[in-house]
Amino acid sequence: MSLPNIPNITPEIHLNREEAIHLLLTSIAMEEIGISHILNAEGEKIQHVLNQCPSIYEIVQINKSVERLIEDLIIKEMLLFMKLQTVLELDSEKEIPMEEEMGE
Repeated sequence: MSLPNIPNITPEIHLNREEAIHLLLTSIAMEEIGISHILNAEGEKIQHVLNQCPSIYEIVQINKSVERLIEDLIIKEMLLFMKLQTVLELDSEKEIPMEEEMGE
């Protein structure tokens, strides 16, 4: 068996500070959209279960499942909030020329 030939790809991506910050903010927004879809799906799941006249045991089980998911999403939201704070700090800092960064 031969190994696959992987072409030598060296993409050159050049982003300035503003573009990088924009991409970071976009990534946060996309993650928030994903979280909203997950929450919506959980709501639909609860409605589906409740429309089938479940037993108390089934209601408790679905409640525990949703509770675990919401706890995980809260942690994700805290991480996204910290990421947002960091990006906003980057945006508020003035851009330092390379000579000043290196102490020249």
